[in-house]
Amino acid sequence: MTELELIQGCLQEDSRCQQELFRCYAGKMMAVCLRYARHRLEAEDILQDAFLKVFKHLDKFEFKGSFEGWIRRIVVNTALKHFNKKAFVNEQFGAELYPDIPVEPDAYDHLREEELMEMVASLPDGYRVVFNLYALEGYNHKEIAELLGIQESTSRSQLVKARKMLQVKLSATQKIAV
Repeated sequence: MTELELIQGCLQEDSRCQQELFRCYAGKMMAVCLRYARHRLEAEDILQDAFLKVFKHLDKFEFKGSFEGWIRRIVVNTALKHFNKKAFVNEQFGAELYPDIPVEPDAYDHLREEELMEMVASLPDGYRVVFNLYALEGYNHKEIAELLGIQESTSRSQLVKARKMLQVKLSATQKIAV
């Protein structure tokens, strides 16, 4: 079944097509949800809410750009709404607690993707969300500020602190690997 046939079937409320659409995209979108959630259960809630929105607003997809990109945007926005419901609080850990530590380029060779994602997931909420939006989703600081209802300078500062925390974590991993 082509993507177009799948979408048309979903628009006609064909449950078989809806199940297939979910099956096709749930894995990739769950990975996105896991980057924004504190734990798997929360990610599953976000994924479910996002797919409810996908099915509800499927008639608004204009076949411009990729369908997966359209779904991804809904998932990210749903994750952000979920995050904002928890009342965004700027973490004040202080960048000075995380000095600039050089990380050897081959430090990444010892890490699996899962380990890197665990490091990102272990960041405090504000740092993690800003890091994901900037580094993984490609938003700029102005867009992040608008999405989260914060100042651009807060977005920049959260990103700097996130990077410094990740540097410390990578440095520790590098020492273990050696």
